[in-house]
Amino acid sequence: MDIIDTTTYPLDQPDSASYSALVALCQADLARNGLFNLPGFLRPSALHDTLERVKPVIATQAFTHLRAHNIYFKKTIPGLAPDHPALKLRQTANHTICADQIEDSAITQLYDWPAFASFLADVMQKPRLYPMDDRIAGANVMTYYDGEALNWHFDRSEFTTTLLLQAPSNGGDFEYLRDLRTNDDPNYDGVAALLNGQLETTICPQAAGTLNVFRGVNTAHRVTPVEGDTPRINAVLTYFDAPGRKFTTEEHLDFYGRTTQ
Repeated sequence: MDIIDTTTYPLDQPDSASYSALVALCQADLARNGLFNLPGFLRPSALHDTLERVKPVIATQAFTHLRAHNIYFKKTIPGLAPDHPALKLRQTANHTICADQIEDSAITQLYDWPAFASFLADVMQKPRLYPMDDRIAGANVMTYYDGEALNWHFDRSEFTTTLLLQAPSNGGDFEYLRDLRTNDDPNYDGVAALLNGQLETTICPQAAGTLNVFRGVNTAHRVTPVEGDTPRINAVLTYFDAPGRKFTTEEHLDFYGRTTQ
C-alpha cells in the first residue's frame, strides 16, 4: 500500500514489534482522549493525487446536504418534549461524494484494504471489522465552503474514521465534548447546556494527511464554520463489527440525495 506512510505506520507488518507499539500508542490515546491522530498518514504524493481526483467530482457531482437538524439527527426523541432545549435545531451544510463516484482512488483503496480494517479492529480490541456493503454510505468525501459547517451531533456507529485531505485557512475545526452522555444516561440537560454554549469543549487541530479515529457515539462533536476561500475537504470511512451493513432508503435520500449507485 504505497499511498500511506508504512515506514511510520507499519500496517502492512501486523506481526512486527513496531506494529504492536503503534496499536498500543493508539489505544492509549483513545483511552485518554477519546480519539487518536496519525499525522502524515497519507503520503504527500497520494494526498496531491487524491485532491486532483476528487475536486472535479466535488465540483460537478457532489450532493449538497443542507438542513436544520437536532443533535440526534432524529425528528423526535421518545419521552422528550418537542420544545426541549436538547432538541434545538442547528444548520448543517456540506457537499458529499461517495465511493462509487471515486472508485480506484486512494480513498477507496484504503477503505477496501483488509490490513486497514484489521488495524482498526486491533486498536478497538474487536475480533474483526468490516467495510459497509454500501458504496454510497461506506466511504465519503465531504467538502465545506466558506460559512458552512457540520453542526453538533452524535454518531450512530461506535467510532468514526476520517482522513483530512485539505485544511481550510481558518475555521473548520473539529470540536468535541467527550462522553456527554452514556448508554444508560442520555443527559438531556447536559446536551441543552452544550447547545447553549455553557460547557467547555475541546478543539482538535489537524493538518492535511492526518488520520483521525474518534469515539463519537456518546461524544458530541461538530465541524465549526469554515472561514475563507480554501474549503475543508475530508474523507469519512465507516466500519462495523458485522458484515453486510447498509443504509436504509430513507437514510440514503437524507444524506446523499439518491438511493442507487
